[in-house]
Amino acid sequence: MGAAAYGQSFTQRGFLDVTSFAYPETSPADKANFVSEALFRHEAFYKLSPKFQLNSGIDFRADTHNQVSREIDFSWSDRQTQRPALAVRRLSASYNSGLVTIEVGKQFIRWGKADILNPTDRFAPQDFLNVVQADFLAVTGARVTIGKQSDTLELVWVPVFTPSRTPLLMQRWVVLPAGLPVTDGGARYPGGSQFGLRWNHVGAAEYSLSVYDGRNHLPLYEPSLQLTRYYPRMRMYGGDFALPLSMVTVKAEAGYFTSATKTADEYVLYVIQLERQQGEWSFTGGYAGEYVTLHRSILDFAPDRGLSKSFLGRAGYTIDANRSLAFELALRQNGAGAYGKFTYSQAFGQHWRATLGAAVIGGEDTDFLGQYHRNSHFLLGLRYSY
Repeated sequence: MGAAAYGQSFTQRGFLDVTSFAYPETSPADKANFVSEALFRHEAFYKLSPKFQLNSGIDFRADTHNQVSREIDFSWSDRQTQRPALAVRRLSASYNSGLVTIEVGKQFIRWGKADILNPTDRFAPQDFLNVVQADFLAVTGARVTIGKQSDTLELVWVPVFTPSRTPLLMQRWVVLPAGLPVTDGGARYPGGSQFGLRWNHVGAAEYSLSVYDGRNHLPLYEPSLQLTRYYPRMRMYGGDFALPLSMVTVKAEAGYFTSATKTADEYVLYVIQLERQQGEWSFTGGYAGEYVTLHRSILDFAPDRGLSKSFLGRAGYTIDANRSLAFELALRQNGAGAYGKFTYSQAFGQHWRATLGAAVIGGEDTDFLGQYHRNSHFLLGLRYSY
């Protein structure tokens, strides 16, 4: 009787975003100076009862640079090299009853406490068609969270592998040796499941321990003139903590990565950062490091490791309720690569927001950041939200 009397609720939200990028320099493989892209995103949430909810979201995209497929196929897997024109962003059902929360379907699963890099975030593939402006992709699986707010145990099972989307060949975010006729050899997507277990404690200090067993969502490449992507096995043992102090909040996160794939490295990836709020300013800064215990890989695409051995920072300033500034910085400890970004955002009324920004990239061709030194750019975005 109580369930029947419960008032079901339906909520929705979304936006239309148009962003243009202007690149002062061309690259050897990409002569375009201007790229524009449009994204329409709609999300809906249907609460059937106090315990049960349906979650959904779709993306519709278009662009000027063939980063988006021209075929209108309804994508679920996110395995296309191009971004799909029409895709399921999220589709899941969640159930909450006391100490247990269950979510099944396509969903976003985020681990870790650091803000500038997350070594333990293993269920979070990304779209790296623009390496310095990546968006997260959902994974298809089941997640069970058990416990109270102070102590929770999270179990994750993902039976369908979702890779990160890597930059497109013959575009500016792929830097190839000059004169070599390299072609895309496609990808070998693995079968099997991925599993994760994470215990999290929230108190005066927050900390967690986690284990992941599955595949790396970032690929290795077979070293030939036909680049074929494959995804090595990975096991991660990790942890993180956050400790609020009087002046700053200290955060740290680390993961130890092993692999049964004989061409994959084994290594430790870690982050130490300080965070402070001062009036309308927010500051985050720290160091990302790496220690390789076994080097075996020859050719890979690994932005997380590419940002290691770097000093990383972010700052934000809220001018007023409608205007804000943001700054980002990454500097390799040997000075071989650097990245800086500035954005200014202003809202107009209840629905419109404009963003103006610039990114500067410099360094040497042998450095992960430095290789993109021709990709410094300006950006202009306009968003209508509802």
